[in-house]
Amino acid sequence: MKITFDENVKHEILDLFDKSVDEEEYIVEKSNPKQRVLTFDGQEIKIDEFGGIKSGSEVFIKKDLVSLMKLSKICGKKLGHE
Repeated sequence: MKITFDENVKHEILDLFDKSVDEEEYIVEKSNPKQRVLTFDGQEIKIDEFGGIKSGSEVFIKKDLVSLMKLSKICGKKLGHE
């Protein structure tokens, strides 16, 4: 399973969260381009890996199945499902 966005949409979404992409294609803070954003498990994330942002936070999610499964598990625990 892969989630995909049109490249323009990815940049628009990042712009809404005051993020941009550096010269190495990593997602960074607009106000501090040397600060790369991290996934919920602490990994830096490139624009081509970007799958979304968890609701109510700025937790960035990669678009691969493993990342989505980890997110599902985290969200389930918060809702009392294990």
